[in-house]
Amino acid sequence: MTFRAPVPEYQFLLDHIVGFDEIAATDRFGDASADVVTAILTEAGKLCDEVMAPLNRGGDLHPAHLENGVLRTSPGYEEGWKSISEGGWIGISAAPEFGGMGLPMTLTTAVNEMMSGACLSLQLAPLMSQGQIEALEHHASDAIKELYLPKLISGEWSGTMNLTEPQAGSDVGALTSKAEPLDDGTYAITGQKIYISWGDNDFTQNVCHLVLARLPDAAPGTKGISLFLVPKYLPDADGNPGQPNDLKVVSLEHKMGLHGSPTCVMQYGAAVGWMVGPPGGGLAAMFTMMNNARLGVGGQGVGVAGAAYQKALAYALERKQGVSQSGTIVDHADVRRMLMEMKADLFASRAILLACSQAIDMQTATGEADWAARAAFLTPIAKAFGTETGMRVSETGVQVHGGMGFVEETGAAQYYRDVRVTAIYEGTNGIQAMDLVGRKMMDGGEMANRLIDEIEDQAERARGRYPSLAEAVWQACESLREATEWLVGQDDMDNRFAGATPYLHAFARVLGGHFHLSAAMADAGGAREKLARFYIERLLPEHAAYLAHAQAGAAGARALSLAELADG
Repeated sequence: MTFRAPVPEYQFLLDHIVGFDEIAATDRFGDASADVVTAILTEAGKLCDEVMAPLNRGGDLHPAHLENGVLRTSPGYEEGWKSISEGGWIGISAAPEFGGMGLPMTLTTAVNEMMSGACLSLQLAPLMSQGQIEALEHHASDAIKELYLPKLISGEWSGTMNLTEPQAGSDVGALTSKAEPLDDGTYAITGQKIYISWGDNDFTQNVCHLVLARLPDAAPGTKGISLFLVPKYLPDADGNPGQPNDLKVVSLEHKMGLHGSPTCVMQYGAAVGWMVGPPGGGLAAMFTMMNNARLGVGGQGVGVAGAAYQKALAYALERKQGVSQSGTIVDHADVRRMLMEMKADLFASRAILLACSQAIDMQTATGEADWAARAAFLTPIAKAFGTETGMRVSETGVQVHGGMGFVEETGAAQYYRDVRVTAIYEGTNGIQAMDLVGRKMMDGGEMANRLIDEIEDQAERARGRYPSLAEAVWQACESLREATEWLVGQDDMDNRFAGATPYLHAFARVLGGHFHLSAAMADAGGAREKLARFYIERLLPEHAAYLAHAQAGAAGARALSLAELADG
């Protein structure tokens, strides 16, 4: 069984679960008709199945590498990039005036997730470009937009983002890279950046880096950070790649997974750059890209989970063991339990991902603050739960394979190795959780309670058909509401942060119950009703334990002294 892009699953989600019709009804996205959606999903599915999936294993076995200072990518990646760029897949949501399709982010999210399942290492490259495109659309000068956006959207050039430094990881304010003003209005960028995904390649004409750095008179901390566009080759008078810029790849990281994706240490030595946005506005501009990337990374987790599930199911259907109806392990109750958990969480995480995307699209189309607040609230949940699902499902996939899952030749372990970093980059999942209970609850829990109200309203509508399932979802909402009120009432942020991660997990579990119940209503008596019953009866109850943990406060987490932590 080879990889199959989950086109029917996304068609169902868009048609019945996340309100895509509301997006298509806006003036902004009126061209996103049902026929267009079906065509986009179908063609993207073919790209994933026929072009990208065959590259996945080769990228793991034959990693990107430096050869006399020149970066060489994995076999077939150049052709894969060409298919992605020529198909227009980089610019699905980019502005039409620069060559993009101008379609909803919800469609981009679906396509990116399918591409992640096919070949995550390669999918990272267009994801980086998409984030840079969005940042430039919102913050760059007209001159920069006119020169760079068409090249990035077409895939002739590619984009990266450069935040992290050896001494400045999640604490971005500690970065020390410098930007010295030059007489012609450009800047000389110096410093070193690490963990730069796709910092270079051998298949685009130019690589464009968005780099955070400090001006000479910059304030300390995050307020003194500005953003600069620093290309590998300086554009000539005609806008074509000209002289090499003063930057280079120092080395590539040797990683647990994602071997096909080069993670670079970048050195900037008086490299020429152009400021994007105002002085000191670098972090705000970069967060446009980061928020795009956080949604995309959630999709990466879900995509890999989908691929790992497909592989595990195929193995369970063919692995002979014991006396059963089929003679294969798929008939064992515990194996069936694992497969059901994988499938149930896949649906929940996909629905959360698309619900977040839908809110982004509605905010784009309407400009309404409520949609922006909803998107902001759902983003950390989509990122964290999507990547946790990726790790959990891929790990379970190894377990389904048994001993053969621990043997690299089967390829089952690659999914876990590849997806593990998604819980770390673009803001660790712990940071996502603290953002959720901190910044996203500065409204006193208003958006959290609004979502809870909507879930309870839907549960009330479902009582006539599914009384026990609806009651379970409704009661989970009430528990979540009580925990939300407790968190909002904590003046000591340490108490909030100590319970942030379990609270996020609980919220995701309740959202998953909501979307599964919606699926059951749309498919009464069918497979989706059975899957919903499994999720709500067996996985949703986990929310209670998470909420107990969330409301336990910080004292227990800090109970041991540092010496006691180190003892034994």
